Amino acid sequence: MIDSGVWPESESFKDDGMTKSIPSKWRGTCEVGQDFNASNCNLKLIGARYFNKGVIAANPNITITMNSARDTRGHGTHTSSTVGGNYVDGASFFGYAKGVARGIAPRARLAMYKVLWNEGRQASDVLAGMDQAITDGVDIISISMGFDNVTLYEDPIAIASFAAMEKGILVSSSAGNEGPGLGTLHNGIPWVLTVAAGTIDRTFGSLELGNGITVIGWTLFPANAVVYDFSLVYNRTISSCDSIQKLSQMDTYNVVVICDNLKSVSVLDQLRATRKANVGAAIFISEDPILIEEASVSVPSIVINPKDAPKIIRYAKSGPQATATIKFQQTFVGTKPAPAAAIYTSRGPSPSYPGVLKPDVMAPGSKVLAAFIPNAPAARIGENVYLPTAYNLLSGTSMACPHASGVAALLKAARPEWSPAAIRSAMVTTANPLDNTKGPIGDNGNLGQFASPLVMGAGQIDPNKALDPGLVYDATPQDYVNLLCAMEYTHKQILTITRSKSYNCDKPSLDLNYPSFIALYNKKARTMVKKFRRTVTNVGDLGETTYKAIVTHPRDFVVTVSPMRLTFGYKNEKQTYVVTINYTRNKKENVSFGDLIWVEEGGGAHRVRSPIVVAPNDIV
Repeated sequence: MIDSGVWPESESFKDDGMTKSIPSKWRGTCEVGQDFNASNCNLKLIGARYFNKGVIAANPNITITMNSARDTRGHGTHTSSTVGGNYVDGASFFGYAKGVARGIAPRARLAMYKVLWNEGRQASDVLAGMDQAITDGVDIISISMGFDNVTLYEDPIAIASFAAMEKGILVSSSAGNEGPGLGTLHNGIPWVLTVAAGTIDRTFGSLELGNGITVIGWTLFPANAVVYDFSLVYNRTISSCDSIQKLSQMDTYNVVVICDNLKSVSVLDQLRATRKANVGAAIFISEDPILIEEASVSVPSIVINPKDAPKIIRYAKSGPQATATIKFQQTFVGTKPAPAAAIYTSRGPSPSYPGVLKPDVMAPGSKVLAAFIPNAPAARIGENVYLPTAYNLLSGTSMACPHASGVAALLKAARPEWSPAAIRSAMVTTANPLDNTKGPIGDNGNLGQFASPLVMGAGQIDPNKALDPGLVYDATPQDYVNLLCAMEYTHKQILTITRSKSYNCDKPSLDLNYPSFIALYNKKARTMVKKFRRTVTNVGDLGETTYKAIVTHPRDFVVTVSPMRLTFGYKNEKQTYVVTINYTRNKKENVSFGDLIWVEEGGGAHRVRSPIVVAPNDIV
């Protein structure tokens, strides 16, 4: 874990059930520092180091507030427990999402390399931390941060992850939280796994009306507040809920105020106004995804969908006998549609190299429950009451990344012979592009639209299917160097990334053997022909098998595959095919997407899916 440190006393890092023998290849240590002793490590948390020479060099007069691997933000504790936390009974966020908390790979061992500080972040510290993790003998690196607007040879994550890839270590990284604009993604590094964030099929809280109607909504008010049979009021004088003065003048004791859904006033502003006016309880009407994905709730209140609003308002207008009850600390799972691509998740194409489709996959990232530091505010009641919690619901691609990192760890354990490229390929080609309604995954950044691969990659990761992908797209370190050569990087720039003179530029090629396709065209060109050459390796249990190509064409484009069938005679055999995309200019010039699926014939179960994106080159 390359992050902000760890809170080692968290229940998620206890070592119950861990085997006694730490792998002999492990060369890490538990570095002693401020409020952190060697005894803070155990058979679960087997390493902890910290790196701040860069921060200190950049700010010689600063005093580091926590000069050790101890977490002061909660970020690193949250991501670490998500990827490999132990089983913890009864974990919840103030009663929400209650149950057994565990990491994706609960028997994995963890090592923290703290490079994020209250005093800032320096690229040299990130590079040093990642390099040390490689030296220490980790199997997977999970890094939930990135550097924006830098070239590959200026990016410490790109440089360090190249060395990791050379040694068979997969690096899993977050795509960033700058969505919904296109071309906002970081960590679009061809040799890493880049992870987008999606929502979870879960919501919290309900509203019960006095006439017997119950509406499931959304709230995270951090207490079991008594809002029982309160008077339900819809008053147009105050229903905009944006005037503290007007709200304060009304007696809201034992009253639930209904706030209108207005384009001119955000629900975040309404939450703020009702809090400052000390409103007793409120109902907000919104389907704004940023509220549910990122907001906190400091007033006894609930958010309902606009489609439920008319019956609630109608009942409130029926007379003074109208009442409402808000139920807090409830959790409902199986909500539909889910997942959706999060509004905040950064989108491709990758500014550092748009010729490889990024992000790769999507994982749960919105309101993820995981361990947190107990000495920082995690929730709020009213204006002045702040509350801590041992488990927090956080949102971001930082939360999605460790889900994918955990899956990569499980795959590495089950398939130790696979390279980082093969593991990534397995996750990409088995990812699910459909939500739980069996329709295409939606995009919360563009409501009403389907998420394109520039938003979610190939789709939501499917861990069990990734274990048996059928075919994989592999790549060697020299393949990546061939790409860098074709990008016309200088010898010095390539050497900055590889830190080795053992590679050559004899075969420069922009056509990396990647499990997805992106073609960017010049809008001034009348026609375009783009060819991709791909080689797949048969990793299925059936030695002899045949796959047939099925193409969903991006709108207004023609995709051909040659050959249309791939026949394998034995396991680990390789076969090569060519994809050709033909384009004739039209007026729309939007992002268009489809896919290529290699379907196993003769009763075989494998479907090896690769997303295809065609877009104008000025969207980067």
